[in-house]
Amino acid sequence: MTKLSVNINKIATLRNARGGDVPNLVQFAKDVQRFGAEGVTIHPRPDERHILYQDARDLKSIVHTEYNIEGNPNPKFIDLVLSIKPTQVTLVPDAVDAITSNAGWDTVKHKDFLTEVITEFQNNGIRTSIFVDPETSQIEGAKATGTDRIELYTEAFAHQYGLGNKNGIKPYTACAEIANTIDLGINAGHDLSLDNIKFFKENIPGLLEVSIGHALISESIYLGIENVVNMYLNKLK
Repeated sequence: MTKLSVNINKIATLRNARGGDVPNLVQFAKDVQRFGAEGVTIHPRPDERHILYQDARDLKSIVHTEYNIEGNPNPKFIDLVLSIKPTQVTLVPDAVDAITSNAGWDTVKHKDFLTEVITEFQNNGIRTSIFVDPETSQIEGAKATGTDRIELYTEAFAHQYGLGNKNGIKPYTACAEIANTIDLGINAGHDLSLDNIKFFKENIPGLLEVSIGHALISESIYLGIENVVNMYLNKLK
């Protein structure tokens, strides 16, 4: 069974646009879990342009499913994660000025750094995942760091699927097969949507979790959040 973790960054973006507390991020996290989501994901950035570091702390006692915190492991981020001890930390090499995540780690080049960070998190009881491009060498490199899981960066798949090219799934399937062989858990995220999630899930053996934010929130404007959460759950069965 593939778990659905809802990324709530966009709710924070909407709230911050008016400088108040509407919509309320904590209440939204409570609601998506009540509607059936099996996890909540946040991705705080150094400039706190959507998720605030205080939001991460406020959510600690609210998320009773899986709590996943994503981000580039700079010292401030590491301290935040260690103080909260979420279910999972996902390491993403996003640049400070990036609008959104746009590349996975070079797990071979950054092996020593990643190993050090991952060991620290694991010693504190936090499951680790590395955001990676769908390249088999990067999957093998991730295994060498000692990480528990990888998160496949799915933008390329989503783009190709939107063009009608279903062969865009092939690199992802190949990576999943390798990950399963070497006992590496598989997550996925970025531009997954109601249009492509069922096909993706059906072609990724051993897919444990998907983290979906932008598309899910956008679809909910038209269809309603409770309805959309359950539509994703049905497609992930």
